[in-house]
Amino acid sequence: MQTFPIHTIESAPEQSTASLQALRSAFGFVPNIAGAMATSPVLIRTLVGMFGNVHGGSFSERQIQTLLLTNAVTNACSWAVAFHSFLALKEGLDAPDVQAIRERRAPGDADAAALSRLARSLIETRGRLDDVEIDAFLAAGFSPAHLLEVIAVVAASTITNYTGNLTRPPLEATFRPHAWTA
Repeated sequence: MQTFPIHTIESAPEQSTASLQALRSAFGFVPNIAGAMATSPVLIRTLVGMFGNVHGGSFSERQIQTLLLTNAVTNACSWAVAFHSFLALKEGLDAPDVQAIRERRAPGDADAAALSRLARSLIETRGRLDDVEIDAFLAAGFSPAHLLEVIAVVAASTITNYTGNLTRPPLEATFRPHAWTA
């Protein structure tokens, strides 16, 4: 099995250091998954750019974490599920709703349920939503612009999820209470 280094800002390729510094500024540390991504400057720069756009969009951080946690579970990325479980709770998603998403169930909160169902369906159908799914999302109070913005969140998290599944970075101690396996 191939092992991937977990780069620090000091050990990363020079073209990756600015991205790792940006992530350290955002989180207070460089997540292990970003350290693995830094092996490819193209990948880490793409991730940082996409996440900057996603977190600067129209969704609240609570809504974004609902989407990112759903995506991590749907893509079966253990590292990302633990990370986004921690962040979802930090951003105010209720613990039973976090647990529901981790168990591939809809959260009890209507807003979170609509977002979670849409994200899971987008991934599972590879973007081929039917009119019923689209209408249900719009009926939950979201706009066509929100529907398209969810695609950006799914695309950004797919980078992290696939990288996590490929590189299997170790889970930071902070996230271990939220460990998850597919």
